[in-house]
Amino acid sequence: MLKLENLCAGYGKLDVLWDVSIEINEGEFVAIVGPNGAGKTTTMRAISGMIKPKSGSIVFNDVNLEKKSMKDIHDLGVSFITDGGNLFPSMTVKENLYMGALSIKDKTKRDQLFEKCLGLFPRLGERLSQPAGLMSGGERKMLGIARGLMSDPKLMLVDEPSLGLAPAVVLDVFKTLKMLSRNGVIILLVEQNVNTTLKIVDRAYILEQGKIRGQGTSKELLASDYVQRTYLGIE
Repeated sequence: MLKLENLCAGYGKLDVLWDVSIEINEGEFVAIVGPNGAGKTTTMRAISGMIKPKSGSIVFNDVNLEKKSMKDIHDLGVSFITDGGNLFPSMTVKENLYMGALSIKDKTKRDQLFEKCLGLFPRLGERLSQPAGLMSGGERKMLGIARGLMSDPKLMLVDEPSLGLAPAVVLDVFKTLKMLSRNGVIILLVEQNVNTTLKIVDRAYILEQGKIRGQGTSKELLASDYVQRTYLGIE
């Protein structure tokens, strides 16, 4: 379980998040949606240890993360997949995948995770020797998610996977994330693509100007007058 309580965070003297509280239970697929600049990525960076909260708490599986290093948080089973996918463009697909498993010392387990990723993303198996930088945008997104899975995470933080992708490719990526959540991985997704996101996640939080402005199940939010008017363009 992941729980953020009254989280305040930012960069130097710049405050970005104010009293953000979020809770995600085991097996849930949850999103944070909102406009660009709302603080969505900052929330992810605070959870992953990239930045330290100014106040509030972050608890994952009964462990407080606020003062933990990025490595400590990663070792607890948290994988942060940035909008760029954390990829090494000059390395091959295979090399990128195995780089994601550096923290796993058991070679047999690494190989099992590798085969699991190829089962989830067959297209990657066809491009194992191809440099990541020469792949299409959709393929790089898939490789980024697969690379994150190579660490055998309990929680995946996925930042803007739809950015720059065609709608059909976005749907494929989201369906894969949904499948992963059904297999026991807790997923927190950050997205601007509100319509597609709410059709596939279990619940969502609306983050605007650094504060939580609403929350609910996908069905509740899709039926909300505010969401329809503000994000879906329905008057």
